[in-house]
Amino acid sequence: MYKGLPKGIYALFFARIINSMGAFVFPFLTIFLTRNLGLDEKTAGSIVMIGAFFSVPGSFLGGFLSDYIGRKKIIILAQGLAALCFVPCAFLEDSMIIPVLLMSSNFFAGIARPATTAMTTDLTNKDNRKAAFSLIYLGINIGFSIGPLIAGFLYNNYIELIFLGDAFTTLLSLIFVYKYVDETKPTEKEIEDSKISDKTQEKAEEGSLVAVLLKRPNLIFFGIASVVYSFVFAQHGFSLPLQTESIFNNDLSTEVFGSLMATNGIVVVLMTVFLIDLTKKLKPLLNIAMAGILCGIGFGMIYYVSSIKLLILSTVIWTLGEILNATNTGVYIANHTPISHRGRFNSIFPIITGAGFALSPRIMGSFINLNGIRAVWPLIFCLSMIGALLMFLLYVWEKTQKQKVYEKN
Repeated sequence: MYKGLPKGIYALFFARIINSMGAFVFPFLTIFLTRNLGLDEKTAGSIVMIGAFFSVPGSFLGGFLSDYIGRKKIIILAQGLAALCFVPCAFLEDSMIIPVLLMSSNFFAGIARPATTAMTTDLTNKDNRKAAFSLIYLGINIGFSIGPLIAGFLYNNYIELIFLGDAFTTLLSLIFVYKYVDETKPTEKEIEDSKISDKTQEKAEEGSLVAVLLKRPNLIFFGIASVVYSFVFAQHGFSLPLQTESIFNNDLSTEVFGSLMATNGIVVVLMTVFLIDLTKKLKPLLNIAMAGILCGIGFGMIYYVSSIKLLILSTVIWTLGEILNATNTGVYIANHTPISHRGRFNSIFPIITGAGFALSPRIMGSFINLNGIRAVWPLIFCLSMIGALLMFLLYVWEKTQKQKVYEKN
């Protein structure tokens, strides 16, 4: 399935493994803010939300720069700066300067993100794009199946190594990009040729980001519907660690949460190829709709859970939904993005689709203060099902539009 992909995709795959293997800081951010800095859930949620918003201007800037300067330079510079922001955190103990540095890291990571996605899209076409995106996703989770587990055991006694390890692995991953991936930004000739020969929605366009986006109402609706999905998925990093703390004591809760995140990564590693092969003939939108149903079941059942075994089962179920969503969302967006605007489209869509990640901590922090952590899960079940319905309706609309075009011709 993964044979014959461009060599740059394989380099990005190994870079993602290394980078994700050191993803120590953000999975434990909620616990760090509440336990180490003594903040309540509402304040911690506000800080996480503000940090997420810091990536927004970074993403806009990164999308613009990657379309005009190039993908590779932006990735190396911005991701390198994001890593360096972690280093002082290792020596500041319980200082409130740490959240400021983490927000700065989010800003620089935001700059790199659209360039990375645009590079993956540049290296692929419709025939191999699904395989390439799933391989990159697999690389992230091979690393992520190990990283949080290590961090969970380091947290209580060697917390400074969490920050230093995250910085080191990020910088190490950039070596792969520097040595083995060429610049992928389309040339002026490729853009002009696309205007003449390309009949798909990847055809190069003239005009601003907004003008080009308005020609694609299906993509706008997709982005709005994806907000629901990101709101749901955000619970694995905010509400889930708080749920483990409410069930287990402080020391055990970090180990349990680390084990759940490791389970998430292991399921991705073991099941991604199988799920991609099983659903490869289905349209991306149908796969994403199924993802919503699986997430509803996986997160919703936590309401009834009080044991480690059932938490692991829950994680397996919602992770299957995560796989389907992650491996099809990027493909859908890439297939509807003009080659002339890939950087800019990949700057705006993570902001739109990821708005739920930014809004969720603040909203759910207040919700938990009022209703308790257990009340989160019935709400998330309902939101998951709404998201699945919206994606299915978009699939039906697109199918109807294609049928109308076919009948006219």
